[in-house]
Amino acid sequence: MQTSDSVHRSPVTADALGEVALDNEPEWRFETRQTGVDEGEIVLAGRWCLDRPLPSPDMLQAALREGVRRLRFNCIELGAWDSGLPIFLAGLLKICAERGIEVDQSGLPQGVRRLLAMAFAVPEQKIAERGAGDEGLFARVGVAAIEFVRGVPEMLRFLGEITLSLGRLLRGRARFRPRDMWLEVEEVGPRALAIVSVISFLVGLILAYLGADQLRLVGAQIFIADLVAIGMVREVSALMTGIIIAGRTGAAFAAQLGTMQVNEEIDAFKTLGISPIDYLVLPRMLALMLMVPLLTLYSAFVGMFAGLLVSVTIFDVGAFEYYNETVRALQLKHFVVGITKGSVYGAAVAYAGCMRGMQSGRSAQAVGEAATSAVVTGILLITITASVLTIAFYRLGI
Repeated sequence: MQTSDSVHRSPVTADALGEVALDNEPEWRFETRQTGVDEGEIVLAGRWCLDRPLPSPDMLQAALREGVRRLRFNCIELGAWDSGLPIFLAGLLKICAERGIEVDQSGLPQGVRRLLAMAFAVPEQKIAERGAGDEGLFARVGVAAIEFVRGVPEMLRFLGEITLSLGRLLRGRARFRPRDMWLEVEEVGPRALAIVSVISFLVGLILAYLGADQLRLVGAQIFIADLVAIGMVREVSALMTGIIIAGRTGAAFAAQLGTMQVNEEIDAFKTLGISPIDYLVLPRMLALMLMVPLLTLYSAFVGMFAGLLVSVTIFDVGAFEYYNETVRALQLKHFVVGITKGSVYGAAVAYAGCMRGMQSGRSAQAVGEAATSAVVTGILLITITASVLTIAFYRLGI
């Protein structure tokens, strides 16, 4: 029944075999046999290693006749092999898949079968090539708007879970370790002082120069103190601190929780009956709500100090006069507004970072996308809440 249909051997001489086969193993060899009406067999023999050129799967194109519908392997004479053999077989399997030939891998070594299974477990990702002008501006805006609308229910659901978690905290039933919260407080507070100091100082300089350029026209440089003090305390310090924290801490929260998603740690919490919102999100939310107002006050004082330096050294305003004008201009309501905005911005950043982290996929690319999305979402929420709060405080006369 078994007849030899065709034989393919490696084109090497006896001398070449002697050079390659240090362990007396012959060079690679394969044969194709017709074992039935619609069945074929490939015999793999010899040494299949990458230290010598190996055959291409295309050499079997002619041997795989149209009538062959099933293929099996015979590896009784197979010697040493490395990754060259799985590469050859992977190409052969693709050819068989294109021709609709069923392949029986039971005759292959177990290690080869495992490598082939791993190679074909994840399908190859094909990246569609798109020209720069394929999508217009309105199309991109429309797609972004649709994706945002589709994400609103999930955002509201996550907000509801955080609200319930805060309710459990007030009732003393939230399950989390206070030590975790204080670690987050240290991370988002003292370790952020350096970048907050630099940005606040530069913003204070900008405000002082911007105001002085106009006030000098009417000889009212002393009112630089009013501009810098009220501007920093009410608006700028909270806004800049929120943006800094969104880029520094919001992205870190998303990356941390996204990595936990990849490692299935969040699934483990759910299996153990521990709420991930209580254990992971709540400490981060409380840490930012506590520390961002303090960072906002610190930022405001740094900005006012920068305005003092500019006024004293550039515009001939006395330090004592600048201090008195600052004290006269500031009122308690200005600090209340600034601290309130800082608390809201901190909650918005924590919400955006934790939400994107919990929504992250289970791959390295998904974690990176979650971190980027957390920063964008955090800044967007800060902008929206800043507008709403400014209008509300104005209407209330605060």
